[in-house]
Amino acid sequence: MQENKKALVLLNMGGARNKAELKMFLTNMFNDRNIITVRNPIIRKMIAFFITTTRLNSAWKNYEEIGNESPINKLTEKLVDKCNESIEGFKTYQVMRYTPPFSQDVVKQMMEDKITEIVLLPLYPQYSTTTTKSSVEDFIDYLPYSFGQNIRYVETFYKNDKFNDCIINEIISKTSNAGEYNLIFSAHGLPQKIVDAGDPYQKQMIEHVEILSKKLEEKNVNFKSVNLAYQSKVGPMKWLDPSLDEMLKNFKEQNVIIYPIAFIVDNSETDFELDIEYREIAHEIGIKDYQVCKCVNDSDEFIEAIKDIIK
Repeated sequence: MQENKKALVLLNMGGARNKAELKMFLTNMFNDRNIITVRNPIIRKMIAFFITTTRLNSAWKNYEEIGNESPINKLTEKLVDKCNESIEGFKTYQVMRYTPPFSQDVVKQMMEDKITEIVLLPLYPQYSTTTTKSSVEDFIDYLPYSFGQNIRYVETFYKNDKFNDCIINEIISKTSNAGEYNLIFSAHGLPQKIVDAGDPYQKQMIEHVEILSKKLEEKNVNFKSVNLAYQSKVGPMKWLDPSLDEMLKNFKEQNVIIYPIAFIVDNSETDFELDIEYREIAHEIGIKDYQVCKCVNDSDEFIEAIKDIIK
């Protein structure tokens, strides 16, 4: 009888290791039909070419500020290594959506490793068509039809207690006096039309903030205010409100702690946008103390949460 070999596959967006990969990242992302919802693939390809061409150099300047590469790659490799050391019965792989390692290459490796069962864990706590759906569909497209019922995926995990404890502990570590700080959960924004079309991301994000707020209250950690804002708006289209830059204006001469609620692994949007770009905005506004929490990354606490999430 063939041995049952199980795989845990961590799905994420990816990030560039150099300028060539940044071009690849932008091209692939804006060719994604879940991101650019134009039905005609030729028109979508033209849009992707235009956006990539106009944004590449400015985007690369941002990468230069954080060491010429996204931190997501090395941090995810560490997470995979820790999962392989700590989670019994599974071999852990990583798949990135827009930069290597790609689905087709990892699926090929898994076939060589004679994997018979797969658990997909998209590293997005809340569900969105632009993230979870896109990553899962891309992976399944390359999977042999014979897998049939031998694959399952985690749709969301923002309600998982162990995961939320990881977040709460990181937030609490930032201050011994919560009452002097305003806490802002910063989520990656989405065009309003995607939410209007039925994407549950915003609803789940609001619910997640409510869950975390309740946990903070239970620990008697009472911030001056707890807020949700959205970052990373691109283009003239209406995106989810309130934007982070607008919200920061409310806290002149006050203290702020930011938690990147949409991300599991630190990336250019945490290390550059939140820690550099928005920090400069906060300074210009007159915010006294501006702190950015780390994502859960490869912490031992998060490894324990993963065990609970996939059981």
